[in-house]
Amino acid sequence: MLCCLYYLWCKAPAMNASEITSAMATLHPDWKQEGITLQRTFSFSNFVEAFSFMTSVALVAEHLNHHPNWSNVYNTVEVSLSTRDAGGITPKDFALAMEMDKLVD
Repeated sequence: MLCCLYYLWCKAPAMNASEITSAMATLHPDWKQEGITLQRTFSFSNFVEAFSFMTSVALVAEHLNHHPNWSNVYNTVEVSLSTRDAGGITPKDFALAMEMDKLVD
């Protein structure tokens, strides 16, 4: 059973438009769908807060085995999530986005 769950998580197919629309309702409204990615810009008081956020996300991402595309300039972190293997957005992307939301909300 565990092997099947692992396979479903690792090989999740890209979500269709209806599934993405439904799942978007579970995220902070600052998340946007741009093509085959979920994107959000996080703003913090200073660089240390932004970098601390990235460090916390890195630990979650490693645990989920799903890593963001992101960049940091001073107090801003820009995030883009997509599942390369599936060629689009999957539940993995929503799981990581929700964890990011928890860290700042």
